[in-house]
Parts: sequence; structure tokens; C-alpha cells
Amino acid sequence: PQDQADTAAIAAELGYLPLALDQAAAYISHARITPGGYLARLREHPARMYAAQAAGGDAQRAIARIWDISLQAITAQVPGAERLLQVLACYAPDNFPREIAGGADPGPDLDGQLGLLASYSLITLTPDTVSMHRLVQAVTLIMPASPGAGDSESPADTALDWLNQALPQDPDTNLAAWPLLRALSPHADALAARYQQGAEPALLGRACGQMGLFHNSQGDYQRALRLRQSALRIIETALGPDHPDTAICLGNLARTYCELGRPADALPLEQRALAITEAFLGPDHPETAIRLNNLAATHTALGRPADALPLFERALHITEATLGPDHPSTAVRLNNLAFTYSDLGRLADALPLEERALNITETALGPSHPDTAVRLGNLAMTYSDLGRLADALLLAERALHITETTLGPDHPDTATCLGNLARTYSELGRPADALPLEQRALAITEAALGPSHPSTALRLGNLAATYRDLGRPADAQPLEDRATRIRSAGKDQGPGQPAAPRARDVARTSPPAHSPRVSNKPGNQ
Repeated sequence: PQDQADTAAIAAELGYLPLALDQAAAYISHARITPGGYLARLREHPARMYAAQAAGGDAQRAIARIWDISLQAITAQVPGAERLLQVLACYAPDNFPREIAGGADPGPDLDGQLGLLASYSLITLTPDTVSMHRLVQAVTLIMPASPGAGDSESPADTALDWLNQALPQDPDTNLAAWPLLRALSPHADALAARYQQGAEPALLGRACGQMGLFHNSQGDYQRALRLRQSALRIIETALGPDHPDTAICLGNLARTYCELGRPADALPLEQRALAITEAFLGPDHPETAIRLNNLAATHTALGRPADALPLFERALHITEATLGPDHPSTAVRLNNLAFTYSDLGRLADALPLEERALNITETALGPSHPDTAVRLGNLAMTYSDLGRLADALLLAERALHITETTLGPDHPDTATCLGNLARTYSELGRPADALPLEQRALAITEAALGPSHPSTALRLGNLAATYRDLGRPADAQPLEDRATRIRSAGKDQGPGQPAAPRARDVARTSPPAHSPRVSNKPGNQ
């Protein structure tokens, strides 16, 4: 009877909050004490922040009431467990990948610390993930550390170290790492929110840059834009406006502007990035080649192939001289130079460059890599322009299969491959086969890039041309009108897509865009 009375009193003290009752029960069970013993502790040790959090709501106050009791026991049993909880609270509350907890060298006590926290219902633990109730997270973030349980580094800084140690190299092309990067994405966002704007460490800029690379590769250009804007702001503040890592951030942001159909916004960023890199690293450095290549690609997006040509040629010369004739970056330069030759009507010059680019990429990255698909698609379009339609069809079909398999059915690059294959079908006199591909390409592009993007106008124009090929001018006319409106609205951004009956629809990869190279150790750049 006394236990029943005491548990009723505990429930009343904690406002009948299920989470708080669960944690109280976990403590009683783990410590093997009576409900009366816990009630006495609850009344004798109010949480340090209880009074300060009076405006936090009944639920938060209830969690604060039990805080000191649980942490006092936890700290006594396993030193470091309280600190671990504070670090975990800096991430998103759900499904934090357990494999990165503790950083690169978690030590032998990590599993014991996690198990103890779980036994007190402060976290939910699975073999793969760690989750934390949002109320527990909220109280953890506002509570000061117990005396002697702190660390010279803030919990957020420790969490940032763990995140950066977990981020893989080349997040845009490292396909094996994409599942981990998807899992880390909400945690990177939550961690960034723990810092006051203007006081973020350079290491956070590096994390934003890496995640921006990943989301750009996934076709999520709006999220990539936000991350790359943050990366530029943080790195420029931390390292200065003329640092080479600032140039990298400028170039990455410019690439996303181009993906979003905003090359006029990209141009001054690319020009500034080139000036910084060339001044800091010299005119013949591989990073200078990247800046030249990206600036040339922006000129191409603005409809200026003659301005792009000398930049692409110089970028290829530097890359081949410094990285070698068989490096994947050399293939990128060959690919982009070939595209410019095609734009200028020099197909005979473009063909050997595209064939060589495909061979290098397939050898270096494998036959099923997304970059291989890009090379296949570009070579297919050149074959098509040269009248080699049977050869073009085989390459276009293979490019679509690789892209859809690796990037997914709703990626903008999948839409490009669909458009390329549809164009080949149309040139083979098979508009009925082209129609569903064009319809799907339009749906993907509009969903991913928006109804006013230049690529949406391209899809509209190509679908309209297919309708006309099928003798359906009434279906074609509204699409053509809409495409014209999009192009007219984009004139301030420079020349739009050509108004030809069926525009050339080729994926061009920019060179590997780098994230800032920020050391985990301050001052060790």
C-alpha cells in the first residue's frame, strides 16, 4: 500500500507526463530502490534549471525535476555518460547513426555509456541508431554540465568534430557513401542551428560544403543552394575574402546557380573565384583549371560558346599536364571542350574528344558510374548529329539505364537521359516511342527544378515537337506558348534555350567541385 501511495505521489509531482514516469521507473528499476526512496530524492534534489524553466511548460518542467537525480547516478557509475548525452543532443533527435558516435576513435567505454543512458530511458538505442525524445533533448540543451563533467570543448564543437570525421571524401561521386550521407543530412542541419550566425567555426563551413556537394549530386538544388550559401558565408568570415577555400565556396555556389537556371548570378562568382585561385596558387595549378572550366561552363550556359572555348582549352591543357592524360578530371575537360565544339558546329573536332572522355571515365570509374552515363549520353548526341542513329540509340539506352539505377527515377539527370533517348527515337522516325519519354522528362524536370526553369522550357519545346510529329498540333501549341513565355522571362539572365523544334539535350558535368579543406585543428591549414 505504501508503494502505491508513493507512486501516486511521484506521478502527481511529475504532472503525469508519460516520458517522465518512464524515466522515473527506469531509475527505480536500475537503482533497485523503493518508490518512496525515489520520491525523497525527487523532493530533495530539484533540477538546477527547474526555476529558470518555469515558462517552459509543464512537460519540460517535469523532465527538469528528474534531471539531477538521474544524472547524479549516471555520472557516479560511468564518467563521461553525461557528456555523451550533451553531445548527442546537438544532433537531430531521431535515428543518429550509431557508427559515428564518438568520432574516429570512440574508445572502449562508448557502448557502456550508451547502454547506461538507454537503461535510464534518456535515449532509445538500437544496433544501428540512437534516438532521443524531444523533451529530453530540449532539457539537455539548456542544462549546464555537472561540476567536473564538462570539457574544454563545447558539446556542439565535439558533435561537429564527429560529423566531419564521418563525412566521406568526394560525397558527390562516392556512391557507396550515399546511404550514410542521407542519414547524416538532418543531423548536419540540426547541428548547424546550434551555432549563432556570425560565430560559426570554419569546420562548420566545411561540413556545409560537403553536404552541399552531396545534395547537388542528388538533384536537390534548392537544399544545395542553402548549404553552399552558408558555406561561403562561414568560410569567408573565418578565413577571409581572398583565401583559396573562399574561392572553392564561390565556385560551388556558382555551379548551383547554373543548375537552377541562374547563370547571370553565377558569372561574377566564377570570375572572382578564378582571380583568387590564380593569384594564390598560380596560373598552372589544377585548382586554377577547375575555376577556368567552371567559368567557361557559365559562359556556355549564357549562350557564349566563343567566350567559353579558350577557357576550356586552357583548363584541359593544365589538367592534362598536372594530373595526367588518363585522370577522370581530364575526361571532364575533354567532355566540356567537346560540347563547346558541338555548339560551334565543329562536330568532327568534338567526336574524338568525347570518345576519349568515355574511355577514360569508364576505365577510371567503372561502366556503371553516373559520370560514365554522362559521357555515353554526350557521345550519343554527337553520333546522332553525325547521322549515326543506330550507334546513338545503343548509347542513349545504356546511359538512361545507368542513370536511373544510380541516381533514381526522379533525378534531373534521368530526365536528361530520357530527353536524349526520345530525341534519338524521333530522329529515327519513331515519335510514338519518344512521346512517353518526353512526357516523363517534363514531369521530372518540372518537379525537380520548377515550372520556370530553362530546362523546363527545353522539355516543353521537345514534347511539343513530338506532338507535331504525331500530327497533334492542338496539343503542341500550348506547350510551345508556355516554353516561349519561360524563355522570354529569362532573357535578363542571358540567352535562353534555342527555339529550335527539338533542342540539343545533353548533360554536361562540371568538374569535381571541392569543399573547403579545413583542418580539424585550428591554425593547421
